[in-house]
Amino acid sequence: MLDWTEKYRPKTVKQIVGNHSQVRKLLSWANSWKQGNPKKKAVVLSGKPGIGKTSAAYALSHDFGWLPIELNASDARNATTINAVATAGATHQTFSDDGQFISTKTGGLKLIIIDEADNLFERSKESTVAGKDYGDKDGKRTIVKTVKVTQQPVVLIVNDDYQLFKGSGSSLRRDCLHLKMYPAKSPEIVHLLKRICLNEQIRVDAKVLLSIADNCEGDIRSAVRDLQSVCTNKTVVTSEDVDALGRRDRSQLIFDALRDIFQTKDSAVIRQHVRMVQEDPRMMLLWVAENLPGSYSTVDDVSSAYNWLSKSDMFLGRTYRRSNYGLWSYAGDLSTIGVALSKNNRTQFKRYQFPTWLKKTSKEKSVLSAQKSLIEKLSSYHHCSMKKTRSEILPNIKKMMSSNQDFLISLVNRLELTDEEAVFLAGKQSKKILSAQKKKKENSKKGTEKTTVNSEESEKKKQKKERTEGFKQQSLGSF
Repeated sequence: MLDWTEKYRPKTVKQIVGNHSQVRKLLSWANSWKQGNPKKKAVVLSGKPGIGKTSAAYALSHDFGWLPIELNASDARNATTINAVATAGATHQTFSDDGQFISTKTGGLKLIIIDEADNLFERSKESTVAGKDYGDKDGKRTIVKTVKVTQQPVVLIVNDDYQLFKGSGSSLRRDCLHLKMYPAKSPEIVHLLKRICLNEQIRVDAKVLLSIADNCEGDIRSAVRDLQSVCTNKTVVTSEDVDALGRRDRSQLIFDALRDIFQTKDSAVIRQHVRMVQEDPRMMLLWVAENLPGSYSTVDDVSSAYNWLSKSDMFLGRTYRRSNYGLWSYAGDLSTIGVALSKNNRTQFKRYQFPTWLKKTSKEKSVLSAQKSLIEKLSSYHHCSMKKTRSEILPNIKKMMSSNQDFLISLVNRLELTDEEAVFLAGKQSKKILSAQKKKKENSKKGTEKTTVNSEESEKKKQKKERTEGFKQQSLGSF
């Protein structure tokens, strides 16, 4: 049976579910290529898996008649391979399906699609299998070069834009149009599911469609697969059939999986629950490592469990160094089943916690992002390089902020700084200062409005009094 995610993949841009603003910007970028004057030669589509990033790229190539050339995670992504596939495709002319030459001057373009461009770790070592190098040495640097020299439109698809832009990829932030795509809304997903049901001639209860759309959390791919699973070999689907799917509540599922890992030794059940969570081995390792010390009661069990976690971490390292994602399954089993089988004593129940390392990393990312955007604004305002701004201007401004509140308020208004940028400049006290300033403005505005209303009322009273006096004069004159 054909996979519905492929059967109903959007053929045109109009069929893309959600992200209407981003789609308009994508079309505008493509039209600039069609007119021969693109300001940005490449576009970065970022967002969670399953929300339509790759589908949008292929739909765009279909609508504009561009030949798609894709390089994805299953391919080797080192400098040699990217040069041979993406860079060569981006700098040479193209041919039609029947072998006819089409010049870029007549609109004959190719769309270079580099999927999972954020999974490039720029390792120095090679990973050779059967005489072919599957490593990613200098992969990101070659992508940067491709974007600079390309004569064809390029789409970079990523889950985590921070991984793409960090290190040698920092120039991509400047050279590419960045479109962040968001999970689709439930009504939009329901509309798509209805269309699929009509096409497949299957009667499905509206409650089933709404339940699938709510449970998928904006993941269109998951929603379509869930629909196919409940519709297989059926012509009528009722609300009872959707119960077999369960709820795709990942937060609750991961707690259930942790409970199985720490309290049982049933490898089949553990593996089944871990698959339901749909988290990659990196995340599972962090969850297990965070909650392990409080769950096992003896030092020997904890030590043995961490030994299995260390082996899992080694396999993950090999996965990234060699770009061999076949090792993920071993890493996943070692960090879950290995930890479960390592215990020999009674375990204790505790409230499971979100990984501390992820909390810190998330906070650091937000701080770094605020710092970068602040330096860009200051650099543009002072007409100097970002390097000079970071080393000379920014430290002096931070000193001035600590002793001059008026200067902080003035700079925030002048550069239109966000709350995060203001906090980076002047610390947490900036929130109180800006909040007080905001209240002062609101009170001043209310006072002005009140004064205006009072003056209008007094003017009306004056006019009324003048009219009354006029009537009196007229009345006296008649006598």
